[in-house]
Amino acid sequence: MSEPVNFSLRGRNPDILTCITNLSNDEVFTPPEFANRMLDTLAEAWAASNGGADLWADSSVRFLDPCTKSGVFLREITSRLTKRLAAQVPDLEERVDHILTKQVFGIGTTRLTSLLARRSLYCSKHANGPHSIAKGFTDEAGHIWFERTEHRWLDGRCKFCGASQKTLDRGEGLETHAYAFIHADALKARINDMVGGNMQFDVIIGNPPCQLDDGGYGTSAAPIYQLFVSFLTKNTTNFAGIVLLALRLTV
Repeated sequence: MSEPVNFSLRGRNPDILTCITNLSNDEVFTPPEFANRMLDTLAEAWAASNGGADLWADSSVRFLDPCTKSGVFLREITSRLTKRLAAQVPDLEERVDHILTKQVFGIGTTRLTSLLARRSLYCSKHANGPHSIAKGFTDEAGHIWFERTEHRWLDGRCKFCGASQKTLDRGEGLETHAYAFIHADALKARINDMVGGNMQFDVIIGNPPCQLDDGGYGTSAAPIYQLFVSFLTKNTTNFAGIVLLALRLTV
């Protein structure tokens, strides 16, 4: 007879984002440890390009995650800014509210992930809810934008992402997986529509969906991550600073 295993969570506060399950092959959640390694690299590159400046001590820098799922990048960015801006904005509540309402923005990939990202970032799925740590929002979305986006079908495939109409043209009750960031003709105009104004971002960082069902034989799936990179490189002449995306090619 085997000995019972002692198991206790007393005094332990695990990070839920380290153990959530991926939703599908095209919705892979980025582990916090991986996101933080990226942010370390980002800060080093920022300092090298800006005379040694501390990225996390700048209250004017704006960050965008164009494909947020769990909200891990925005959460970890907020955590770093909260620590490094303490000398400039001593009041914690005022500091956090400034960061959340002025500096961090995200575009949800699906309705479910947008709710998850808001919960990670604002501690509430409603940015203006009673439990939200952000006090300056008047709507539920805050700065995690999501609206249902439709594919544009042309000869049975989406003109933007190549998705199969047979597979994904399936009615209002199911997600379209038409990611808003790459389903547009002009990036700057599309983002302005999302955030409600002429917004300049200094850092674009995220982990794009890896692949999408292409309607082929069996479980065939086509890569999609490169469309985010291509769309950025073709449309970022009006953006300042660093454009950086995590490409996790294994799922």
